Amino acid sequence: MTVDCLIEDDRWDALDLAALAEAASDAALSELGLEPSVWEISLMGCDDARIAALNADFRGKPTPTNVLSWPSDERGVAVAGEMPLAPDPADPELGDIAIAYQTCEAEARAADKPLADHVTHLIVHATLHLLGFDHDREADATLMEGLEAQILGKMGLDDPYRT
Repeated sequence: MTVDCLIEDDRWDALDLAALAEAASDAALSELGLEPSVWEISLMGCDDARIAALNADFRGKPTPTNVLSWPSDERGVAVAGEMPLAPDPADPELGDIAIAYQTCEAEARAADKPLADHVTHLIVHATLHLLGFDHDREADATLMEGLEAQILGKMGLDDPYRT
């Protein structure tokens, strides 16, 4: 996998966001039978102010969020709960991800989990979004969350949806 990482907030450097992103996206792609070395993702590590502006521009929600993703192509499914079609290797760019430091740090602290584990989960989540997975409908959410738990489990991390 090639993750082109742009760091806008220096706090991400201590976490080695690029390495976390590479591992998380590789794990997500591998779980779906996609060779990680074929695909490309652009990732921006930013702060809450930047992600709030992006959230306002693209979703009409002028508030910070943890992660946003923009697939390079529409890969969603019409029927809830179906697996999205695999991306075309002729177009290796999967899309863009932005992740906000303060929100991620606050969520990790509130969940009493290491920041690196939470960020890994969010990058797996965003990578699945780039691949056409979503959680707006119940059947889609069940599929996506199950995949996330499976991928994270193979990475040695806890299931984020287990109560």
